[in-house]
Amino acid sequence: MNPILIVDDEEKIRKLVRLYLEKEGFEVEEAEDGRVALEKFRAGRFSLVIVDLMMPDIDGWRVCRDIRESSALPIIMLTARGEEFDRVLGLELGADDYLVKPFSTKELVARVKALFRRSTGQLHPVSSEITAGSLCIDKERHRVSIEGEVINLTPLEFDLLFFLAKNRGRVFTREQLMETVWGYDFYGDARTVDTHVKKLREKLTPEVRGMLVTVWGVGYKFDPDLVR
Repeated sequence: MNPILIVDDEEKIRKLVRLYLEKEGFEVEEAEDGRVALEKFRAGRFSLVIVDLMMPDIDGWRVCRDIRESSALPIIMLTARGEEFDRVLGLELGADDYLVKPFSTKELVARVKALFRRSTGQLHPVSSEITAGSLCIDKERHRVSIEGEVINLTPLEFDLLFFLAKNRGRVFTREQLMETVWGYDFYGDARTVDTHVKKLREKLTPEVRGMLVTVWGVGYKFDPDLVR
């Protein structure tokens, strides 16, 4: 497995996170700022990035955006500010998850493992392929295509679409999606789910976008029958 890249200008945070991840058997590299992080990203191969938002010169938003332009690498962002705007902006720029400082190292490790399960395709152990109209979701290859054209989704976007499509017609609350797709308990911020659904819809054609339905006041469902 390729190493995890930790990006934070606070050395104490980097060393603490590194310690706990290495205890779990992960290989870790560090970057003390955004510039070093992007240099390492371009020069090497990583399995996941943990990045602090508030850094001098090149901040975490820029790091997240630049990585996402060329890679679907899982990204967890760290922030000392708990404002909804910061969290939503980070998610919209392509982060898969976030944690507010101070955070539990055990929770961080749990979220890292959840992202690895998604990115390696281990969330759904049974191989399957789902088709709906022009949409094809290939679980075994971890690939989504529309009319034969491959759509570039992040691991989280893939798992969200796969889970809803696998349970077509069934309505899921945001809490249920967080617990099932994200892999940990819901912490009360519905915007996390909404933001990822919004980003997913932006990558779909109008036909397929219409299958991903918002059930107002409840949550979301996947229903191909609505576009026939």
